[in-house]
Amino acid sequence: MFRDLVTSEEALRALVGRPSDLALKKQIAALDAHCRDFIAHAPFVLVATANAAGQCDVSPKGDAPGFVRVLDDRHLAIPDRPGNKRLDGMRNILGNPHVGLIFLIPGRRETLRVNGRACITRDEALLASMEAMGKRPQLAIGVEVEEVYLHCAKAFIRSALWQPERWPGTTALASAAQMFWDQAKPACTVEELAQHIDEGYAKRLY
Repeated sequence: MFRDLVTSEEALRALVGRPSDLALKKQIAALDAHCRDFIAHAPFVLVATANAAGQCDVSPKGDAPGFVRVLDDRHLAIPDRPGNKRLDGMRNILGNPHVGLIFLIPGRRETLRVNGRACITRDEALLASMEAMGKRPQLAIGVEVEEVYLHCAKAFIRSALWQPERWPGTTALASAAQMFWDQAKPACTVEELAQHIDEGYAKRLY
């Protein structure tokens, strides 16, 4: 399917070149005041994991700004709100603790990248501090920070992600219910599935 592959870092560097001094030096080993402030303003984070065999997953996590709790300059925690119970990321963490995070702030073109080692915690005091809408999470993902850096805005500028006037139209795109129905073939109608999805969004966020 794919031809003329790049199979070594030497070949890759010959094509792309070397990173600038700034690109290398911006990487730090702990959460400084800027990183803490960024995370406190972020209502959304992408959590990338891989299992012991190297199979990858990226899971979106979102809540009110600051829902990810910074514990100190080397540790943070992400509450696990109700979802589909597949637990893809958490199952990966059990076999391979390495994790990558990208924090997003709406309207802010730069993102914050955090790499480290993750665990799954049931610490009652920590979970109590992450209560939202009267509901305490059952679990949290704890992350020991190893690398942190602010990522440049080029991808956001190219994609015009925060510019509604440049967003693509979605009227021709199938609804989520239709996609789920076509792929999973549940024992219900598309309309019934759409109602179930809407009820979940309205009543089972926490």
